This record gives sequence, C-alpha cells and structure tokens, in this order.
Amino acid sequence: MKNILVPYGKTPMSVDVDDNNLLGVYNSTLPQAAADPFQEVVNAFDNPIGSVTLEEMARGKKNAVIIASDHTRPVPSKYIIPEMLKRLRQNNPEIDITILIATGCHRETTRDELVSKFGADIVDNEKIHIHDCTDSSMYCELGTLPSGGKLVINRLAAEAELLVAEGFIEPHFFAGFSGGRKSVLPGIAARETVWANHCSKFIQNPHSRTGILENNPIHADMLFAARAAKLSFILNVVINHDKEIVKAFAGDTFAAHEAGCKFLSGLCRIEVPEADIVITSNGGYPLDQNVYQSVKGMTAGEAVCRENGVIILSASCCDGHGGESFFKALSEAPSVAETLREIEKVPQENTRQDQWQYQILLRILEKFKVIMVTRDCDHAMIKAMKLDVAPSIQEALEMAYQHVGRDAKVAVIPDGVSVVAVKR
Repeated sequence: MKNILVPYGKTPMSVDVDDNNLLGVYNSTLPQAAADPFQEVVNAFDNPIGSVTLEEMARGKKNAVIIASDHTRPVPSKYIIPEMLKRLRQNNPEIDITILIATGCHRETTRDELVSKFGADIVDNEKIHIHDCTDSSMYCELGTLPSGGKLVINRLAAEAELLVAEGFIEPHFFAGFSGGRKSVLPGIAARETVWANHCSKFIQNPHSRTGILENNPIHADMLFAARAAKLSFILNVVINHDKEIVKAFAGDTFAAHEAGCKFLSGLCRIEVPEADIVITSNGGYPLDQNVYQSVKGMTAGEAVCRENGVIILSASCCDGHGGESFFKALSEAPSVAETLREIEKVPQENTRQDQWQYQILLRILEKFKVIMVTRDCDHAMIKAMKLDVAPSIQEALEMAYQHVGRDAKVAVIPDGVSVVAVKR
C-alpha cells in the first residue's frame, strides 16, 4: 500500500492505493526552487533576452502600464512587481505607472487578494486598475485577429507609452503554455475578443492542446494581440509544485517567453501508461478555487485515461462553480453528447460566455466518469453540473473501483496543471 499526497486548497489530501493497482506517481522533473527567489528575478532583469534592460527601455517615457496577474494565478508577484517598479523609475523617477490587473473574463479581484499578491505597501501607494472585460468605456480597438475576430483591449494598455507584464509559464490546456502573450489576450481583452479567440472551432482543433504551440490557432491570435498592443517587455517565472520560483525569464515578450517554454517543455512532459483510473488535481490554491478553473486539471487525466475510465480531480472549489453561465449551461444540458454537438456547431461570432470551458468539460464527460473531490463546495451543485462528487480521494477511489472493477490500474498525477501528460 502506498500513501500519496495530492494538492488540495492550501493543505494536501492523502490517498492509499494498493501496490497491485498502482501504475505509478507521475510528476514533472522540475529542479529545486531557486536558492534566492528575489535574486533569480534580479538576475533575469539584469540579463534580458533579446532586449535592452527595462530601466533603459523606460528612459524618457511619460507613462508605463504593468499588466499583472489576477487572483486565480499563483504568480509570486511580491518578488516581481517591486523590482519592476524600481527599474521603471531608476532612470525616470517621474514616470507615471499603472498596474493593470489582467482578470480576463474572471470576477473582479478583491482588495484582500491584491494585498495577498503584492503586499499592502503597493496596494496603498501605487495606481492599480482592475480590468473589466464588459466595460466598453475602457475599450480600444486595434484591428482584426488572424481568426477574424475584433481585437479590442483595455485602452490603458493600448495608450501606454511602455507596456510590460509579469506572469508565469506553465502548460495550458488549450493555449499550449501560459505566460507571455496571454497577458494581453485574454488578460486585458474585451469580452468579444476573448470569445472570438475561444470559439468552438478553435477549441475542437487538435493543436489547441496542452504543450502545443505550433499550428495552434488560439496561440496565433494571442501572438498577434501582444504585437498589436506593443507589449515590449515581460518577466515570467517557472514555478514548482509549492509555487516557488525555479527560473525567471525577462526581456523581449516573444524571445523571453519562447526561452521559458523551451526550458519548461523539457521538464514537464510525462509519459503515463493507459490507466483505468487517474487521480489528479488542479495544483491546489489558488488554481482550484472553483469548478471552472478545475477543468484544466481534468485534461491531464483525459490524456492518459482509457475511454469509459474514471478521472478523480481533487479541488477545493471554495469559490463555487466559477461562473453563472458555466453552471447554467451544464446544469441545464439535456445530455452531455447532445449539448456538446450543439456547441461544436456554434459559429465564432456567436460564442457564448464560458462556452470554451464547458465545451472542454463536456468533451471529457462524454468519454470519462469524473469524480470531483471537495470538502468546501456544495455537492448538490457539483452533481447538477453532471459531475460525481466525494468528500475525500479515498472515497472517490472506492467509487471508481465500483465503476471499473477492483483490478483497475491507477495512475496518480498529483498536479495535473503542471504537466504535459502523454499516453505511453
């Protein structure tokens, strides 16, 4: 019998899996965290990739906008933003700086969440604007995306003399990897632009998957948006399972992001034998705050579980479903297959709120039984969304055995959002 810890909220859950059932525990091979995370960030700023330094770039500029991550992303901003502010002002003490919170289509970030991310000093003393994808008074149109959709972003970014961003790089379940260009689209884009980019046709595309950038139409739109917005400089980090900085990459938006993706891709790819049951998670807090975000972790199970097998997903979901339209679409769906076929026919210009997220979840539910594990969310709500639910991974595993048999082969991927899982 092997006892395995799986991320859940801020405190992991454990599960015992019999040696006869266990295929293995599969993690990325990221190196240890940087000995000094702040120094790692400083070194990256000192040695930008494909760019002059940020302090040189800021010289003579009247204003700058820093795109910063929101409450759903575990970016260690306390190490990044103070140094970014310092360097912007180093050669230009009077530069007017705004921190623009990239909420995409998420809810507004609260003050407490901002303090948790940046510290009270920055929240109290810096100009911070929280992006609202529905606020047309803040829109600025910058052309047409390769996909044909309108590129409309927050005008604070569009009108900035210098646009820079922080972020982190991890596998992303339809953009290939996070970070870099994603700060603009979807980070600070208008809702209509996000919807065009996340259309059903693109979500169906086989290249719109974890770890794939080449020929990925969603990625292509995002690259275009970052160029059109003139995102000039980024500081992105790779983090480990404990949300600690492993490596930092700074410099030109595209060159630095490419270097970060190349570094990570060699470490996060895992080969897993086909499993009857896959136990995984959304990496714990903050990515597992709601069901909406937890779809990401499920895709690791989708990649290696056999058809009609079981995916067990550990996620606190303390913030509920994560989107009223997301919940409504799933809870009111007459059937998984029928609703999925309907979504697949929706043209780009008619993309609906949260459609991409429930499209992926329905794609998974069509082929697998999914058991959500949570102690912090209404089980009746989760069941209404066509998901099974259990209060512990151990109980979920027992439910899975009843579904696929006691001799089932079990693969454990503790952090489903940090890996590119492929079937061996």
